[in-house]
Amino acid sequence: MTAEQDAAQVEAKQAQFEEAAQEAVAGGPEIGLDPLLDVMVTVTAELGRRRMTLAELSHLQPGSIVELYRSVADPVDLVAQGIPIARGEVVVVDDRFAIRITEILDPRRKADSDA
Repeated sequence: MTAEQDAAQVEAKQAQFEEAAQEAVAGGPEIGLDPLLDVMVTVTAELGRRRMTLAELSHLQPGSIVELYRSVADPVDLVAQGIPIARGEVVVVDDRFAIRITEILDPRRKADSDA
């Protein structure tokens, strides 16, 4: 039997959804963000990016310098779970790098960090 013959024997029906399910959700208890406030997310400071070929990567060694597509004057991006949430400047606090936030981004809009 061919795939065309198999497809001809399949009967498809449009899905029917009950409106009562929507009413049940709307009438349920309101849940705020409180249960989510203790969820841990990974936050990364992105200094810059660089596209490289595999050949270029294979030639990297201790002492190699990789130039990034970002000016020294540009702010760094603060990224949570892959979503840019803020921009800021690199500072040092007690011998550790830190970010001083200068701008909060709207996480629903894609940042211009790839430019």
